[in-house]
Parts: sequence; C-alpha cells; structure tokens
Amino acid sequence: MNTSTFATPLRAMFAQRHDAAPAVVRPYDVSLILLALSLMAIGLVIVTSASMPVASRLFDNPFHFAIRHGIYLALAIGAALTVMQIPMQWWRTSNGWLLLLGLVLLVAVLLVGRSVNGSTRWLAIGPITIQAAEPAKLFFFCYLAGYLVRRYEEVTENIKGFAKPLVVFFAFAFLLLMQPDLGTVVVMLCTTIGLLFLAGAKLWQFFGLAFAGGAAVTFLIMFEEYRMKRITSFLDPWADPFGSGYQLTQSLMAYGRGDLFGQGLGNSLQKLEYLPEAHTDFIMAILAEELGFAGVLTVLALMLGIVLKAMKMGSKALQNERPFDAYLAYSIGIWFSFQTAVNVGASAGILPTKGLTFPLLSYGGSSLIIMAAAVGLLVRIDFEMRVEGIQAINRGGKAKPNRGKDKSKAKATSSSGKKKVSTVLDDVAYAVVDEEQEMNTLMDDFEQDDSASNGDIHQGKTANKRSRRTTAEEQEDDNV
Repeated sequence: MNTSTFATPLRAMFAQRHDAAPAVVRPYDVSLILLALSLMAIGLVIVTSASMPVASRLFDNPFHFAIRHGIYLALAIGAALTVMQIPMQWWRTSNGWLLLLGLVLLVAVLLVGRSVNGSTRWLAIGPITIQAAEPAKLFFFCYLAGYLVRRYEEVTENIKGFAKPLVVFFAFAFLLLMQPDLGTVVVMLCTTIGLLFLAGAKLWQFFGLAFAGGAAVTFLIMFEEYRMKRITSFLDPWADPFGSGYQLTQSLMAYGRGDLFGQGLGNSLQKLEYLPEAHTDFIMAILAEELGFAGVLTVLALMLGIVLKAMKMGSKALQNERPFDAYLAYSIGIWFSFQTAVNVGASAGILPTKGLTFPLLSYGGSSLIIMAAAVGLLVRIDFEMRVEGIQAINRGGKAKPNRGKDKSKAKATSSSGKKKVSTVLDDVAYAVVDEEQEMNTLMDDFEQDDSASNGDIHQGKTANKRSRRTTAEEQEDDNV
C-alpha cells in the first residue's frame, strides 16, 4: 500500500492551519534606530577629526574631546533605552510635572549656573554639566502635546484656548532670553506654531502668531548690539572678514574647499584653529570640507529620514486615536528639522550665525542625550502602536489566549520546527498504514475462523438431525 496517500493529506492539513498564518511583525522600527545610530557614528568620526588640533593645544591630548564624545554617546544610548521602557501613559499623565521641572531648571541656571563666553546656560552638578535649555525644550513639547489633547476644542474654537499655551511659552522664552539663548527660543517658537497649525488652529490665529513671533524676534535682534552685528555680518561677511564676519568667512572657505567629494577624511585645513567652534556649532563646515557635497547630502538624507518617520508616526497615531502620541511625534519631527536647518543654514551663510547643534551629530553632552531620548520616544510610540495592532489582529481572528500554543505555532513556522513536524507527520502516517495492515490481517483471520466455526456448527446440526431420525425410527420399530 502507498504510504504517500496518508502522509500528503496530513501535511496539507498542517500547512493550511499553520503556514497560512500572517508573518511575524517586528515590535519596533529598525530603520529609525539605524538612521539615528548612523548619524551618531558619523558624528563621532567628524568630531574626532575636527577637535584634534584644539584638544592638543588645550589638553595636550588630541583625543580629549573624542573620548568625552564617546562617553556622551554611551550615555545617550542608555538614555534612549531607558525612555523606550517608559509607557506613553506615564508621559501623558506627567507632562504637567515635567513642565514644572523644566521651569525649575531654567530658574536654577540663572541663579547658580556657570557662565561660558558671556552666556549662563549650564548647571554644574559635580562632574556633570547640564545645559538646562535642552531638557526644557523636550518637557515643554510634552506639555504642549498634553494640552492639545485636553483642550482641543478650546484651541480650535476660541482665542482663549489658543492663547493659554502661549503664556507658558512666553515664560520659557523670558527665562531663556535671560541666559541669553535666542536660538532655543526661535526653535521652540517655530515648533509651537507648527504644532498648533497641525492641531487645527484657525488660520487667522496661526498667521497672527507667526507675525507676532517674527516681530518679537526682530525687536530682540535690534535690542542687542551683538545680535545686530551678527545680522550685518551675515548679510555681507566679507566686509569685515577678520572681525564680525571672521567665523562665517572661514566656514564658507571650508564649504568651498570641499567641492563634490571633499579633501578626504582628516585633511581639513579650517579645523587647524582657523574656524572657531569647529567641532560644535560649525561641525557641518568641517564635514563639507573633508567629505564634500556628497557627505553633506548623506547626512541631510539621514536626518530627513528621521523627520519623515516622525511625521508619519504622528499621522498614524492620529488614525489610531492616540492624539498625545501624535502631537509629541509631530513636535519632535518639527524640532529636529528646524534645528538642523538653522545649524546648516548658519554655517553655510544662509541664516544668521546661531549657536545651535546639529541633532545627534555635533559635540555636546546635553544636546546629544536629549536628542537620543527624543528618538527613544519615537521608538516607544511606534512600539505601542505595533503591539496594539497585533492585539487587534488576534482579537479579530478569535485567537485563543493560550500563550503556550502561540509559542508552539511560532516554533512550527520556523525552518527547524517544520522539519520536526514533517518527521512526526511521516511517523504518524506510517503508523496509520501499519495499523491498517494489521487490522486487515486480523479481519482475514477472523473471517477464516468464522467460516470454520460455521462449518463445525453445520456439521453438528446435521449429526443431531441424523441422531434424531435414528431415535424416531427405533421408537417406531418398538411400537410395531
């Protein structure tokens, strides 16, 4: 008997039951993590190259800033992993306390902060130095996302709900301008305007806020003499190339020497202390000089990928009825994109010179750690939406809540599991065939025994009839 007739249906049944199951979905966005890690890796290489001359002069160790940046990278990755473990529910319920913490940090930096180059922006806690504006930005965006969820109807229907978050922003802006830090204020203002627009604010409110913000920034620039010098040097840096326009002219020289593919990694001339702050605010100029237009385009493409993913997550979160996650993802995307534009624009002479870092690339502990934590928030948002989607699929398919069976199915769908299952099915098929053959043999034996027993019974009945006839004949003879 052919054993394949039994093995084939069993395999087909198993394949129909298990192989047709949906593919396993990753619980996190791998491409987002790879984009962020790629920027961090490029930043470590460029910071090392750009900081070696100044590190040799100041600390007699060319790798001083490179080692510190490596430590910051490790702390940033640790911060991102920590944030990824915190549920979004905690951020939704704690955004008010986070806002208060941001205000406390900004007030503390004015009272006990450390001044560097005329700016009081850093809090020194033992060996740790914190730039208070960086966590304050993230905490303010968390509060703004929570406010838009709680007061959505007020924001979209009347001016009172629209103005309330602006009062909080003005408080933050006042404390930041006391440091002074106009760049962070501009970034927060643009992010706030963009987020209110995406939340559905009326157009006249949106344009009114944009006009008022632009007028306020213009007034602040005209109010301070050093800011006016930056504007005039930005408009014509070559008018005073060794004075107010020195930094920008040196940066433009670096861009010009970079050409298409650059001078080669480590071959920059502007980093030889011609360009101030080469490893922080003007890191893109050194990258352009060493890696050329191709290197700049690659870095901008990586950042564009992160921003697009953040905006896509925000749109998907709105569709999944998770408005807080959506607004927070939107704010992170706008924040990253605008800060990148300001950093690159300032170093390339497109915008006035402003001290803002390139996200995930420039040297700086606080900025790097907070930016990595923001990426961790994006990963967490995406993770919760994926888990929610998988649970919805399981509920729709009426899957049983037995985790042991789910694990066995997952193992069976793997290659090794399929081999084991195939072997078991073959054994079952052969066992069925052997059992049927034994049953057929037993049935044949039984039929033979049955026919033999029927013959014996028939012979016994015949003998009994004969004996009865003999007895009857004898009785008749006796009667006669």
